[in-house]
Amino acid sequence: MKYIIKQATIVDHLSSHDGKKKDILINNGTIEKIADKITDKADQEIAIPGLHVSPGWIDMQANFRDPGHEYKENLASGIAAAAKGGFTGVCLQSSTDPALDNKSQVEYLKKTSAHLSVHIYPIGAITHAREGKEMAELFDMNQAGAVAFSDDKRFVENPKLMELALNYTKNFDGLIIHFADTPALSSKGMMHEGETSVFLGMKGIPSMAEEQGLSRDLYLVEYTGGRIHYNLLSTAGAVGLIKEAKKKKLLVTAGVAAHQLYFTDEVLKGFESVHKVNPPYRSQKDADALAAGLKDKIIDVICSDHSPEDVENKNLEFDYARNGIINIQTAFPVANTVLRKKISLSELIQKFSGNPRGILGLPTATIEEGMTAEMTFFDPESTFIFTKEENVSNSANSPFFGVELTGKVHGIFCKGNAVIN
Repeated sequence: MKYIIKQATIVDHLSSHDGKKKDILINNGTIEKIADKITDKADQEIAIPGLHVSPGWIDMQANFRDPGHEYKENLASGIAAAAKGGFTGVCLQSSTDPALDNKSQVEYLKKTSAHLSVHIYPIGAITHAREGKEMAELFDMNQAGAVAFSDDKRFVENPKLMELALNYTKNFDGLIIHFADTPALSSKGMMHEGETSVFLGMKGIPSMAEEQGLSRDLYLVEYTGGRIHYNLLSTAGAVGLIKEAKKKKLLVTAGVAAHQLYFTDEVLKGFESVHKVNPPYRSQKDADALAAGLKDKIIDVICSDHSPEDVENKNLEFDYARNGIINIQTAFPVANTVLRKKISLSELIQKFSGNPRGILGLPTATIEEGMTAEMTFFDPESTFIFTKEENVSNSANSPFFGVELTGKVHGIFCKGNAVIN
């Protein structure tokens, strides 16, 4: 099948056409021609005012709740939401039921998603059943297709076990993705510990919970020479620790969820449970430090932290509500809204595309003739209001309904087909 993409601005620092407005001809999933004007006949023409195209985006932190809680999200609904959000690949976390901690579970995800429009990259658990007691079958999961290992938002408290995992994964260039925390400090916390939590009378989660857990890990990384990534930094102190670790040339990379850039703990004065997330929204100082960390290339990745929850678990009093928001459809526009005047568009796209691919060891995607077409269509200047009607997730726990955002996603090209919003 032939597609022609008309007059799209190419955003790809690896491409010889970077920054240029071009027509792109795709034939049977391969980029056949890039030119100022293409007049060939095609089965489908994609012509959208203000269209930009980049290598396909990768979400390094998402939950689709399959298997175990498919009523919250299943692979089909999650992938539909991912395509709407511009993602051609999604890393699925291990916190399924049962946990993604063995070869069979990895194979299930790969097989079940093979026919769907977006690539699924399983993240296997570090420990059996995510219980933090014994190491899971890391090598077997790697051979089956797991791209990394994480206990999702559970901190591996046993330092000897984490040392073992960091050493073991070195044998096959595996990647540990960890959640920086100190459970003894964060346990039962509802929100960021600060002036707002005191004002509201809610138990806080101190910044040092994240920073102390991160510090411990960085000692272990330096000791073992292992490789580690943090998807969900939330504090200014954590950004500083990553900066120092990179100065030491440790094999450390980091990411941030888009909503951590947009919201601060001030929004919780309304006690709306849709804003209950982990890590919690922090102070404006922290949000500014995260944005600066992205600009200074201390933070490498922006992710969605897509965490679907049903009404029964989310629409409760704040204390009893589950953590999490859906964000895979809105991650790019949220980040773009905050960062568009702080970093270049090319740098922003790197946080969604090139950097995740490099960290995960995925094939490079670039917009050049002869390359497999895997790309995202978007307009970074277009504004829109995200509505419940546009949401295709099985869940509706989004804090962005009714919010005006800048940066509209128009779809993706992946696995030989275009999915246009």
